[in-house]
Amino acid sequence: MIDRYSRQILFAGIGKEGQRRLLGARAMILGCGALGSAQTEALARAGVGSLRVADRDFVEFSNLHRQTMFTEADARERLPKAVACAQHIHEINSDVAVEPEIIDVNHSNIERLIEDCDVVLDGTDNFATRYLINDACVKHKVNWIYGAAVGSHGVTMTIRPGVTPCLRCIFPEAPPAASAPTCDTAGVIMPIISVVSAVQVSEALKLLTGDLESLHNSLMQFDVWRNEGRRISPGEPAPDCLTCGLRQFESLEADQPESAAILCGRQAVQISPSRAASIDLAALTQKLRAAGEVKANDYLLRFRTGDYELTVFRDARSIVRGTDDIATARSLYARYIGI
Repeated sequence: MIDRYSRQILFAGIGKEGQRRLLGARAMILGCGALGSAQTEALARAGVGSLRVADRDFVEFSNLHRQTMFTEADARERLPKAVACAQHIHEINSDVAVEPEIIDVNHSNIERLIEDCDVVLDGTDNFATRYLINDACVKHKVNWIYGAAVGSHGVTMTIRPGVTPCLRCIFPEAPPAASAPTCDTAGVIMPIISVVSAVQVSEALKLLTGDLESLHNSLMQFDVWRNEGRRISPGEPAPDCLTCGLRQFESLEADQPESAAILCGRQAVQISPSRAASIDLAALTQKLRAAGEVKANDYLLRFRTGDYELTVFRDARSIVRGTDDIATARSLYARYIGI
């Protein structure tokens, strides 16, 4: 430990005791895209002993300009991001235990995912999932660190249930549809990913080592292109907040997860079954060969028909590329997968 982490131990904010705490800690990273992959690598290099990484997606070439964990080989093989992440972390720091979860985070699994975790880091790309994280973490009193980046702008806030305002205190409602830029409309550049993820990881290290006085206690905003940054005081928790004030956890009580979602940054739609399912990928591969081109690995299969490509996971989720129309995606899913 002394050799690998010697320079980090020399830092007064961590020291030997802080490093000991890090080695015994468990962090949950929800989403392993640009922010999540940067968070995971930094936490592994810092010696956080156990990392649980959840992501629903696979690596593509369009990811590589900003998702620094992944390689061209990962994109060629279409590896699930959680699996690719675990493989690379093993090469970076084999002492760190990584639990990859190839999963779409929803009300049925979020509480299991954060169970026994000391901190949760947000690497997601939509407010629906962030409200889900907020509900679960407030309910179970788990600290979590919100983060988002689009274009050259980023934002982050550390949420300590019972101490600070929660996400819904600050954002009682999700932004109206089409009211804010997304990576589809504004793109995103690597430097803002680095800034936001660095602040998130720094806050996680403070929480895990017990240095609560050094937390920034604000909503931090950055724009690396305009050379701007500011800190906004979030004030006190709102007594009438639906989540932390009234303790109503609406997103955890949904009847079923969202069945379709347009994915950020690409012409694709994710379709999820309305109930838990498991697919025999080998059998489905044989079934689809007569209808189009099929390629498969241990985690997923890819099926191309005409202008569309369906990537099917073992949990029966499918990412339909070539359209951003939910009705079209559902039709293709029903026709070829039939669940």
